[in-house]
Amino acid sequence: MESTQKIAVIGGGSWATALVKILSTNTNTVFWWMRSQQAIEHIKQFGHHPKYLQSVSFDTAKLVLDQNLEAIIQSVDYIVIATPAAFLEETFKSIGPKHFENKVVFSAVKGIVPSYNAIPARFIHKSFNVPYNKIGMISGPCHAEEVAMERLSYLTIACPDNDIASKMATSLSCRFIKTTTSDDLFGTEFSAVLKNVYALAAGICHGLGYGDNFQAVLIANAIQEIERFIDVVNPVHRDTKSSAYLGDLLVTAYSNFSRNRTFGFMIGKGYSVKTAQLEMNMIAEGYYATKSLYEINEKFNVEMPILNAVYRIIYKNVAVGQEIKSLADNLV
Repeated sequence: MESTQKIAVIGGGSWATALVKILSTNTNTVFWWMRSQQAIEHIKQFGHHPKYLQSVSFDTAKLVLDQNLEAIIQSVDYIVIATPAAFLEETFKSIGPKHFENKVVFSAVKGIVPSYNAIPARFIHKSFNVPYNKIGMISGPCHAEEVAMERLSYLTIACPDNDIASKMATSLSCRFIKTTTSDDLFGTEFSAVLKNVYALAAGICHGLGYGDNFQAVLIANAIQEIERFIDVVNPVHRDTKSSAYLGDLLVTAYSNFSRNRTFGFMIGKGYSVKTAQLEMNMIAEGYYATKSLYEINEKFNVEMPILNAVYRIIYKNVAVGQEIKSLADNLV
């Protein structure tokens, strides 16, 4: 279905590239900001990203690519942010509340802003005065790599304003993307952040040699932690067994495409945190999320043994095998 909204995607990585691919199927024009002028020129000339999802071919007549973030924002109605959470503040340093007046902003970040200890929705609201009813979240379960291959995938579009959520869902629905809507902005976004931490845990355990039986117990406990936490942070009715929560957790914890699982696997195999970061060419959001969520939970004091174990491994340099054994002894 053709979308009538003017939409911009902010970001130059794999998820931003996947979102532009999806939106290109439904819109005559997609505005696309990325930092690299070299990447912009490559896409204009050859029709594919030089670094991420190189198999995706774009109809360049549909793309408006620009390094000028202010110009991109001014040109559209809806803004989809798909940059790593750790770089959000730097990306928008020249942008103020006036630039976001009458705009709808969707986060596709799936991370937490470490300098604020805040989910992107809160960062957007506090930094740019965007009302929460004009802020949304695009959640999985959905890996960019499978979007590139046009494998059937599912997205949950969360926004307190159902009409806005429905319009974005229409823009993202296509032959290989199914969408649902939700009004649970905070629960969906916190769940999307937390699942990265549990994917780290799954990767660590796989690296240590734990098998599928243990992984099943680990992830069963992880969804309980997610439910306990988001029920305290935002106590509304929700079904955490649905795709936006459990589904997103499962694909991130089990898939070989999961950068957080890969990062955790390297830690489990004995890599130092710094070495694992250097080996990866993409950001593992769970690294930043672990510390931020641990600190946020000091206020709420929710029982979260898996989060605590990952925090001690990543930030306190405790013995990995010993920490996971202690965790395993207390899972049910």
